[in-house]
Amino acid sequence: MKAISLFSGAGGLDLGFKEAGVDILWANDFNKDACATYNSNIGQHIECGDINHFKADLKSYKNKLDIIFGGPPCQGFSVAGKMNPDDERSEHIWNFAEIVDSLQPKAFVMENVKALGQLKKWEPLKDKLLEKFRESGYMVNYAILNASDYNVPQARERVFFIGFKGNPSIIPDIEEMMKKYKVIAPTVRESLKVLDKAGTGNNKSVCKAKITITANPILRKSPYAGMLFNGAGRPVKLDGYCATLPASMGGNKTPIIDEIALYENGDSWIESYHKGIRENGEQPLSYQEAPKFLRRLTVEEAAILQSFPIDYSFKGSQSSIFKQIGNAVPPKLGLSVAKMVLECLKDSNLANNILNIPVQLRLIS
Repeated sequence: MKAISLFSGAGGLDLGFKEAGVDILWANDFNKDACATYNSNIGQHIECGDINHFKADLKSYKNKLDIIFGGPPCQGFSVAGKMNPDDERSEHIWNFAEIVDSLQPKAFVMENVKALGQLKKWEPLKDKLLEKFRESGYMVNYAILNASDYNVPQARERVFFIGFKGNPSIIPDIEEMMKKYKVIAPTVRESLKVLDKAGTGNNKSVCKAKITITANPILRKSPYAGMLFNGAGRPVKLDGYCATLPASMGGNKTPIIDEIALYENGDSWIESYHKGIRENGEQPLSYQEAPKFLRRLTVEEAAILQSFPIDYSFKGSQSSIFKQIGNAVPPKLGLSVAKMVLECLKDSNLANNILNIPVQLRLIS
């Protein structure tokens, strides 16, 4: 299978498709450090720069591709941002759709933030995007997938728009199609066993952002939600899945690890502290009293929790690498998506192949 990759970043989605056996002919991203990372790990076929500068060159791939995949910038749609529909980065979903229309691959995969597939605010835009793909000749639908269902120790939800060349009146049930590719993820604790203690060996890239406890906590039922600390860095649930790793990691938005609980299998201080306030009426601590055994996630730990291989080599400053990791599609989630798409493309009669997976279908009225 031949493919090109758009808005490739550090190569998370590409890594999944490559592992599934896809030959990636060309890739693109605007970020120089991400391109350097991609070049170092996946291949030298990535072009760095604005996608608009390469559209004319891409015409040579028309009707020669099996797949186009990628994750256009999502800041304009994300609830973590300003949700500004006029954010120029939001326009890249239309660049993606334009390139699909121009090159006519057999299938495409476009990843973005959950909000684009879920919020009422974006429903008109989402419907317009689906209609654009259908006008280009694709059976298309979207699904919100949780990375923890696909071998990634992170409760990270993202929307995937997936289309296949064929009768646009057929709407594939992407969620149903993905069920057979689910893999139960290891816990955070199990995943981090491949790393040495923070600051040593293969786990040296420590984040030095201070941790201070807020005097006015926002409490939720779970100690891993709400706000116990100043800043937006949430504590990591060691015997479960961590919250979504943000691209803003590197400062006080970097998740927090309890070293005693991690390395000594001790009781979780965070759980005890949360219970004391929420259930026992204890007073919150002042910011000076943050325990010394609490620290920020390291770069290497973040990469593992995003399901990158332990030997994946990231380029750039620490803040740039954190951003690359947070922006990436988890490779193991990408692998599951790629396997599903490839299986659908095995049969030349695509509509029948989709029906035989089996898949729930409905017709546009």
